Amino acid sequence: MRIAILAALTAMALAATGAIAAKPHPNWTATVTVTDTGTHVLGNPQARVKVAEFISYTCSHCADFQKQSEVPMRLAYVTPGKVSMEVRHLVRDPLDLAATLLANCGDPKRFFRNHNALLRSQDTWMKAVASASDLQKQRWSNGPMPARLRAIANDAGLFGVMETLGYSRPDADRCLVDEAKMRVILAQRDAALAAGVQGTPSFMINGELIADTHDWQSLEAAIKSRP
Repeated sequence: MRIAILAALTAMALAATGAIAAKPHPNWTATVTVTDTGTHVLGNPQARVKVAEFISYTCSHCADFQKQSEVPMRLAYVTPGKVSMEVRHLVRDPLDLAATLLANCGDPKRFFRNHNALLRSQDTWMKAVASASDLQKQRWSNGPMPARLRAIANDAGLFGVMETLGYSRPDADRCLVDEAKMRVILAQRDAALAAGVQGTPSFMINGELIADTHDWQSLEAAIKSRP
């Protein structure tokens, strides 16, 4: 009996030691990887299903997709490490470029917070754009690109969005004039067009462009269909 008790206690001790020594599960919703092309990937880089979203910040359907997908994508797919989510930019105009440069502002780990905030507030800043005066619109269309982007960000209220995320005006200004980052973003646009992307949001799964998939419901069905 005494031997049996000692054996049981030893087994319990070993089990406890193993539990302590076990590595904690990675927090995939806080794992952000930057690819060689400058895109950002949320989640397990080795996920079985790799989703890439082609996005424009001035696209209302992209904002709708973000609102529909953010919680279920993170909880059901990114958190367990089954799916990773990559954002690729397909900018359409200078307003879109300004928003994209701000989304890419700062530490890469902050990208998805910036990205989500810009899309969640899209209705507000797009209303400011729609009500802009002719004089404001002229500032957006004439002169050096850095000055145009600053004027757009100011008139659209994008500086205010970034301020809520902890970016000062000088911080945001520096991101708007980052020519190297601008080239990276425009290269992503060119690559998307070369891959046959015709609108936003569009999606690839494991490198394959998925036809007729532009909302969360159809994307989730495509994810579930993968073995």
